[in-house]
Amino acid sequence: MTFFELWVVGIGGFLGAIARFSFSRFINKKFTFRIPIATATINLLGSFLLGLLISSGLNNNSILFLGTGFMGAFTTFSTFKLEGVQLYLNKRKKEFFIYNLISYGGGILLALIGSEIGKYLF
Repeated sequence: MTFFELWVVGIGGFLGAIARFSFSRFINKKFTFRIPIATATINLLGSFLLGLLISSGLNNNSILFLGTGFMGAFTTFSTFKLEGVQLYLNKRKKEFFIYNLISYGGGILLALIGSEIGKYLF
């Protein structure tokens, strides 16, 4: 990996983390659910966008910036896991299973849909 590639991923990650933080705060101020809706929404949106990106035909540096950097920081696997464990430990098992089903199942489905749509757009 070259210095330029590291820089591209780093800038994308910086912007993705800021976008996630801002989007998460906005969602949490506007909506209240029994599951961590901000993280679920961000991860589902990220899955869809990564699916689109896969089919985009963009060059390697664009994929590094948008996919690895921006989307890698925008989506948040560690927060998803932490919130899932918290639901489980707080004996909110119904919410735990719903959260995991929506996040895993929805994420895979939306990535697939994004990839298929991307084939027609790009």
